[in-house]
Amino acid sequence: MTSEKARETQALLYLDGVSVSFDGYKAIRGLSLYIEPGEMRAIIGPNGAGKTTMMDIVTGKTRPDEGEVLFDRGKYDLTKLDETAIAELGIGRKFQKPTVFESHTVADNILLALKGPRTATASLFGWRNRVHKDQVDAILTTTGLIDHRDRMAGVISHGQKQWLEIGMLLAQDPAILLVDEPVAGMTDHETELTAELLTEINKDHSVIVVEHDMAFVRALNCKVTCLHEGSVLSEGSIDKVAGDERVIEVYLGR
Repeated sequence: MTSEKARETQALLYLDGVSVSFDGYKAIRGLSLYIEPGEMRAIIGPNGAGKTTMMDIVTGKTRPDEGEVLFDRGKYDLTKLDETAIAELGIGRKFQKPTVFESHTVADNILLALKGPRTATASLFGWRNRVHKDQVDAILTTTGLIDHRDRMAGVISHGQKQWLEIGMLLAQDPAILLVDEPVAGMTDHETELTAELLTEINKDHSVIVVEHDMAFVRALNCKVTCLHEGSVLSEGSIDKVAGDERVIEVYLGR
């Protein structure tokens, strides 16, 4: 597809022919991936398949050597923007290990993350202090943390910290959330609740989830993309991808 035609895409996120090498190693090889507005997509694949590098490219941490990375129906060329500009466009990322402000309350973590004016004047006059409590509590209710709003973030469970960081992303009101292995280290019950949480979030946001837990991926009930050696190996429903002989060979095993 030519650049001109690519910019006519209706996809929220559009990667086409993307490649990147590190010291001669090709981490991403001609990757093409299209995420529609409102879509939930699960990304699976073996270690070294390019999942993290793909997210690094989308968020501006890594520049591709070639290919197109467009956002919001082709309006923005992400390869020409830095990480801050990309985040401000509405691309939010949650890393595997949760990073919350442990010495602040759960509610204050959400308050600190809320999208709003970043000017010195706004800070000086305490913009966040005027934010209605309901806005914070709505996010805490969505993430199942409303009963923990006044607890220090450092003392809540690992799973709750994951939910809190997802809530902090929601506070920024992104168009799309990139979530890296959200259920790693979670109990079975927490994993189930996380699938429900992401499904709820997907009603108003596009979501990309990178995950190894296949039971969790199945619970998301969404389109699945399997990466291998930096490109798409298989794509479709969980049953189609899990039944693909190539996926079984390189990733799932027999």
